[in-house]
Amino acid sequence: MKKNLHPEQNNLKATCACGASYDIKSVKAEMQLDLCSACHPFFTGTQKFVDRAGRIEKFQRRLDARK
Repeated sequence: MKKNLHPEQNNLKATCACGASYDIKSVKAEMQLDLCSACHPFFTGTQKFVDRAGRIEKFQRRLDARK
């Protein structure tokens, strides 16, 4: 196997918006998650509305501009 071919993997702390954190391995140092298995609607069985960065408002502005 060739040496120095693959990037070095480090321990990573992935933190979700709900407050849960996970220790995994990755080439990055830190990661912010929007949804995880603790708060995702598929795993919790509850419906949850997630709007990242005002996407709905952006869509509404585009829709209103066409009228």
